[in-house]
Amino acid sequence: MEHEPILTMEKISKSFPGVVALSDVDFRVYPKEIVALVGENGAGKSTLIKILTGVYRKDSGRILMYGQEIEPRSPNEAFALGLTVIHQEFNLVPQMMVFENVFLGREMRKAGTTGNVFYALNKEQMRAETQRLLTQLGANFGPDAVVKDLGVAQQQLVEIAKALSLDARIIVMDEPTATLPQSDVEALFQVVRRLRDQGVSVVFITHRLEEVFEITERIVVLRDGKNAGELRTSEATMDKVIALMVGRTLDQMFPKQQVEIGEVVLSVRNLTRGKLVRNVSFDLRRGEILGFAGLVGAGRTETVRALFGIDPKDSGEILLKGRPVDLSSPRESVSSGVGLVPEDRKRQGLVLGMNVVENVSLATLDRLTRLLVVNSRAERAIAERFVDQLRIRTPSIRQLVKYLSGGNQQKVVLAKWLAVNPDVLILDEPTRGIDVGAKAEIHALMCEFAREGMGVILISSELPELMGMCDRILVMSKGTITGEFVRSEFDQEKIMARAVVNVK
Repeated sequence: MEHEPILTMEKISKSFPGVVALSDVDFRVYPKEIVALVGENGAGKSTLIKILTGVYRKDSGRILMYGQEIEPRSPNEAFALGLTVIHQEFNLVPQMMVFENVFLGREMRKAGTTGNVFYALNKEQMRAETQRLLTQLGANFGPDAVVKDLGVAQQQLVEIAKALSLDARIIVMDEPTATLPQSDVEALFQVVRRLRDQGVSVVFITHRLEEVFEITERIVVLRDGKNAGELRTSEATMDKVIALMVGRTLDQMFPKQQVEIGEVVLSVRNLTRGKLVRNVSFDLRRGEILGFAGLVGAGRTETVRALFGIDPKDSGEILLKGRPVDLSSPRESVSSGVGLVPEDRKRQGLVLGMNVVENVSLATLDRLTRLLVVNSRAERAIAERFVDQLRIRTPSIRQLVKYLSGGNQQKVVLAKWLAVNPDVLILDEPTRGIDVGAKAEIHALMCEFAREGMGVILISSELPELMGMCDRILVMSKGTITGEFVRSEFDQEKIMARAVVNVK
């Protein structure tokens, strides 16, 4: 890393009505480096990047690029300066080909042609330039591929190719791995390192701190709109970064409590659904947190979907509190005392255009409704109770959930199911995409649920989370349970060995 930064943001401040989003924040980017920008939701990361790329105007401070003061007033001005953001939600036209997306709005034209005429487009030149960029990135598809036919990781490469076509000197990647399966994360890291080696600097924003240590060289931490610290990655530790992010030391990210394990509350026998779920059997006890480990495609989510009645099972028996039950639909499961927090909270767990009260009451509307009229007073009382109990940070129970942070959205989903008063609560990737402080709060809530006598099923792709929170872990591979470990037997290598078993 060279000593002179190519980008310097000095004393940047920004306020919105009633909120100081940034206060005298400094941020630098050096040539050919990968720098992490981390912090809890609301720390000011997004505001800082929006100021850098011309979406917001700063209240005070200055921005310099190559020593010259700049003032981007729009994303297009930022593009012209070599500043590009690749957002978590891609800005692509699915029905168009790759080269058309790369040059959308900046189409190359044949020499001597004027006007917006279709035949004047120089498609061969755009194809050739796109192919050059894709080769530079190591892509395994061509410029004529249709975007909607590409996987998430491939679409991400199209966004990066588009940024390079703009001659980007600094690329900001906002949660680039949030929607990627683990198998594609390392491929993305190779691309990021290749970009760095080719002279592009990368700002890497993520909640996954383990990735920060793998891919970055420097870590800048924001907290409450201010600089909280800066560390060389080689000199940092997870505990140091977490302490800077949350302003306190987290002695335990996984505050597992000793809870008395009670009687069996749920028994599953030979649950089968095609090749996705094959003869799965297990017991869950009151007060127990039972983990499901496995690689992507192992069948964990498919198992709980069949258990909950979202997908029809081919065969198998389910017993709740010792009695056979027919959980053939989510309605049956809810009425029987089973709740499911799905892995995609935005699409499956919430109605983003509705407020906190309406989302919390979704699973209990039948109890709150009489003659097609909802008891709004009772509905409001339930929401207020869980907002307080789960410490949901919201300006009002009438706030639309789409405006809440990821961690608080997840708490609203939890509140919806707690209102059902379930005996069994299934949590599918409950901390995915939320910051480290919110993760610790969700973990603490799991312990409270177990202490209150619930049986909790936890599905997570993060082995440290499973090992930190669970009393027992079942391992799945190709739809089958391939291993079982009690807490005293937890060992990451042994669990992973069972996850890669080649089941026929």
